Amino acid sequence: MDITRRWGITLPLHGLSLAEQRDVVTALPILGYTDAWSSELNGADAFTPLVLAAQWAPQLRLGTAIVGIYTRAPVSLAISAATLAGLAPGRFVMGIGTSSQVVVEQWNGIPFDKPYQRSRDMLQFLRTALSGEKVDQKYETFSVRGFRLDPTPAVPPPLALAALRPGMLKLAAKEADAAITNWLSPGDVAQVREAAGEDTELIARIFVCPTTDADLARTIGRRVLAAYLTVPVYAKFHEWLGRGQVLAPMLAAWAEGDRRGALALIPDEVVDDLVIHGSLEACRERVAQYQEAGLDTPVISLLPAPGAELSRSLRGLAPV
Repeated sequence: MDITRRWGITLPLHGLSLAEQRDVVTALPILGYTDAWSSELNGADAFTPLVLAAQWAPQLRLGTAIVGIYTRAPVSLAISAATLAGLAPGRFVMGIGTSSQVVVEQWNGIPFDKPYQRSRDMLQFLRTALSGEKVDQKYETFSVRGFRLDPTPAVPPPLALAALRPGMLKLAAKEADAAITNWLSPGDVAQVREAAGEDTELIARIFVCPTTDADLARTIGRRVLAAYLTVPVYAKFHEWLGRGQVLAPMLAAWAEGDRRGALALIPDEVVDDLVIHGSLEACRERVAQYQEAGLDTPVISLLPAPGAELSRSLRGLAPV
């Protein structure tokens, strides 16, 4: 994949319906953005925003970051990936991941079993299916019998895997074309890069709260951080990164049901490490620090702040 000087944005953008985002998305390549990456949690699905962006901004590389591999069946994932690859030949990256126990088990009632093995199996299945080969295979975590895509995408999409710790990062390096991570600081990039290796594209969602009101940004940041860092996979990620001790009081309060107390126990320095805030120029420079540290593709995720106008934020955060 071409990973030269990439600069991404997360779709859909907050505050506008999908239909209302056409003019904003069309302007992204003009501003210098190279990528648009979607996600899938409790709002829009991961594919629809990219289908629209494929038509509105044909210069952008598009990617899912990520689509869950438990909540979608293997063939369903292959068909959706092939559809988008056909709409944006050579410009679509299929990003998959396990998601989390909350999404998989609590929301969908699906056992969160063998995440490493299922990730490996899904990458191998998708690689084969998207190349046009017939799949008749019993994998460790699922089986697919007698399936062939029709039509096969003229340009099979590269694959990316959500990866937070060495096991998944090394799996991404072996079986995928890129690793996707998030909730890290510029200072964390070297550790993640070492585990992923030099030849794997490293993509990360970077959270930006465009306000010079530091107290407001930290309040917004704490709410989002608590929702993520209390999830076991993210708690273990930050323990690996060296934040285990500083986050332990917050995790203990959360486990005891003291949500408000847990928020207050996230130190300012952790918020400032993981959530970019300040002037637009300062925010843009901070995003650039991730690339200087070894990240290939920063993908900005805008955290809505009162008074932050979307078009102005996108202009101010665009690469220089």
